[in-house]
Amino acid sequence: MSAAGNERDWLDAVRWNEDGLVTAVAQDAASGEVLMLAWMNRESLAETAATGRAVYWSRSRGRLWRKGEESGHVQHVRELRLDCDGDAVLLKVEQQGGIACHTGRRSCFFRRLDDARWNEVDPVLKDPGEIYR
Repeated sequence: MSAAGNERDWLDAVRWNEDGLVTAVAQDAASGEVLMLAWMNRESLAETAATGRAVYWSRSRGRLWRKGEESGHVQHVRELRLDCDGDAVLLKVEQQGGIACHTGRRSCFFRRLDDARWNEVDPVLKDPGEIYR
């Protein structure tokens, strides 16, 4: 992955929302499975491109969130893509530890709509109490 060239040019191509954020989707680089959705600001996207490690903006914490900083479940970014409208970023990642969700599941998208009800269809791989101490 390379962010060579004028940093301002490629970051200016992103359509940031009124809060200076862009939607970021993390996808398993090998399987194509969607792992999670988060937000990025200019600083987090620039750091992600420079380091190859997923860095997001935590709206609840009001700070940068380096994925895996507490859990150890780091995302190694293999490719960054920008959608046609410029308002969503796709990160193709290798998910360290096989868990992307804070609930201890592989993916944050573990609920499926069945008969007008959300059902949890993916197992917890590791108890969150063991991940976050």
